[in-house]
Amino acid sequence: MKIISYNVNGIRAAIKKGLVDWIKASQVDVLCIQETKAHKEQVDLTEIEALGYHTYWQSATVKKGYSGVAIFSKTEPKNVVYGYGDYDWHDTNWEDGEGRIIRADYDDFSVMSVYMPSGTREERIVFKMEWNLAFQKYISELQKIHPNLVICGDYNIAHEPIDIHNPKSNAKRSGFLPEERAWLTEFMKLGFTDTFRHLNKEPHNYTWWNVRSGARAKNLGWRIDYQMISESLNEKLQRAVILSDAMHSDHCPILIDID
Repeated sequence: MKIISYNVNGIRAAIKKGLVDWIKASQVDVLCIQETKAHKEQVDLTEIEALGYHTYWQSATVKKGYSGVAIFSKTEPKNVVYGYGDYDWHDTNWEDGEGRIIRADYDDFSVMSVYMPSGTREERIVFKMEWNLAFQKYISELQKIHPNLVICGDYNIAHEPIDIHNPKSNAKRSGFLPEERAWLTEFMKLGFTDTFRHLNKEPHNYTWWNVRSGARAKNLGWRIDYQMISESLNEKLQRAVILSDAMHSDHCPILIDID
């Protein structure tokens, strides 16, 4: 099964840049989208659905044109959960308003599309850490029911110095703060594998570039998009690659093949 994760930074703009033709050529089985920046009814999905995809959408309700995640799947899932679903925990209501989580359950594994908060302002860094800790708690409980998880998305954190073009100058920037990186380390200790790093130890592999500085042409980027899998799936992982040639967004897609 081929699974792709892609922060499109606005799906309507990405479609105008040829996203549908790219999806057709990719022959992806499950496509996890982040930052749709639109409600489902605002997007013409006719061509995508004509390719055989079932489309599932979780939009932000706090404001229009913000956040949002989706899953396009050729196989109809057994179950789809929007946000935290009916997870009985009182601190989850605020998450659903930002449209950051959607999960598709299949016979023996589940795929999530997740858009974790960025820390563009000081108060959002506080929110980001609270959100991440809440998500970690949720996943620790979810594992008891769904032990085989594929958590795709924009984590908005470069984990190690190898994952960012200039770790020294970015040491105090959100996305590479010590507390953010430490959180990701702790999250992985729940039993998750960073699929790309599991198979590729080479530097200069990034998934996001600052478009205003022309960083992409110079490959001065950050690797902040991940496909984390439960360690129980490690033996089934065949391939993990960054598809840097795709140009629909300031991010690029990432792909794994699971047998």
